[in-house]
Amino acid sequence: MLYPLKFEPILKEIIWGGDEICHFKNLHPQRSGIGESWELSHVKNNVSIVANGELKGKSLEELIETYREKLSGKKAIERFGTTFPLLIKFIDAHDSLSVQVHPNDSLAKKRHNSFGKTEMWYVIRATPDAFLYSGFARSMTPEEYLQSIKDNTFTDYLQRHDVKPGDVFFLPAGRVHAIGAGCFIAEIQQTSDITYRIYDYNRKDANGNPRELHTELAKDAIDYTIYPDYKLNYTPGQQPIQALVSCPYFTTNLIEGKKDDMIQTTHPDSFSVYIGLEGTVQLIDNNDYSVEIRQGETVLVPAENRLTILTFKEEGKLLETYI
Repeated sequence: MLYPLKFEPILKEIIWGGDEICHFKNLHPQRSGIGESWELSHVKNNVSIVANGELKGKSLEELIETYREKLSGKKAIERFGTTFPLLIKFIDAHDSLSVQVHPNDSLAKKRHNSFGKTEMWYVIRATPDAFLYSGFARSMTPEEYLQSIKDNTFTDYLQRHDVKPGDVFFLPAGRVHAIGAGCFIAEIQQTSDITYRIYDYNRKDANGNPRELHTELAKDAIDYTIYPDYKLNYTPGQQPIQALVSCPYFTTNLIEGKKDDMIQTTHPDSFSVYIGLEGTVQLIDNNDYSVEIRQGETVLVPAENRLTILTFKEEGKLLETYI
């Protein structure tokens, strides 16, 4: 019988990583230089391993092959086959990430035989001077884009956003973006590891070489449209379940509660993922299987376990995402 699943985090040492992830997730020993924790992943060579219950030690790959629609849901299997469709991460930017863009489904299929990458960010923590880039502030053509890369002026065209905890950004494939120094973020995205690096502040890698750029590949992937707003506007604390993002690839809600609050959720024919942002929440499924979601933990509730009851052990916040 399937039950709510936790997974071993896949920790990534990256040139711009900090020391917040281990503290946030209460991992020991503490490690610095960790830029990302892949919480739930079906990316090749980075497949998550179950950390709790009878299925401990099994890979997400094995679970999907065995349980198929019982795990993912019938619609997800029809659309994405035996690929789990979402990749969940925590990102700690001690230094700024490269400016990048991701291809859409059609371009990714043509070039890489892969899904594209639409994603979203929820800012968990931010230093007073933290910022990020999302979208264009000034119009540019593909030709001007190429020239700006040569001139080191590309970031002059981008929309810079000062950020604070609770800020949310939706990033459809094609939107140029970069996480700035001082941002600690939860990221929900399509299962894809295809990134076109556009600009990297002339940084060198561990061997002293310039980091690879994907200037030509990015040119055709970029959406050059200027939009009126790139930040999602909502009122935190207005209601226990706050809708954030709904797109063809995922729906995401913010769930907030005070001590002893109880919230019931159900998502017919879809898995659901709960990401602990603050506090401790007890989750009980329709088979009376109970698991605690602590800050920094991620839980996958299989599609066949449709009903969940969330009980807040203290004031807390969760992200909930599903298809």
